[in-house]
Amino acid sequence: MEPTKPQKIWQVVHAIPPGKVASYGQVAHMAGLGKQARFVGRALGQLPEGHEVPWFRVIRSSGEIAFPKDSEMFRVQVGRLEAEGVEVVNGRVSMRRFQWQP
Repeated sequence: MEPTKPQKIWQVVHAIPPGKVASYGQVAHMAGLGKQARFVGRALGQLPEGHEVPWFRVIRSSGEIAFPKDSEMFRVQVGRLEAEGVEVVNGRVSMRRFQWQP
């Protein structure tokens, strides 16, 4: 049985190694979904309870965290990235240093 579009996205995100990030567009492309970057964000928001998909490794192509800076999810994402050695400065990650290049 063919995986659903969200499942394809989750598989790609699961493959991002610790200490690396990918953009929403990069994930969409690697999942075979072309330019459906916004769909990637929606699919990550639908992750089932208790999942192990490292959603926090997906950020904007500019390197920015997508959550508002004063939100709890922003703090969670920054904390998880920093725990893996990803440097986050003013809500932004250096894509040149940390972008996943499979």
